[in-house]
Amino acid sequence: MKLRIIVSLKPGVLDPQGRAIHKALGGLGFAGVGDVRAGRVFELDVADDVDDSQIDAMCRQLLANTVIENYRVERA
Repeated sequence: MKLRIIVSLKPGVLDPQGRAIHKALGGLGFAGVGDVRAGRVFELDVADDVDDSQIDAMCRQLLANTVIENYRVERA
């Protein structure tokens, strides 16, 4: 089974990488970009018998810092 894990900062958490990207876009002449938030995407190929609790544990223990980040799981 293929999974895509999308990790993003929680609302209200400062995003210096997003701010740098936003500034760079403006410097390159791209107008109209209101805000940029940076995140990460992980693509996993797991066995069909891996259940939701195991996937959740992977995310909480390694892939996301749940103090400052949210994550969501998409199944392909």
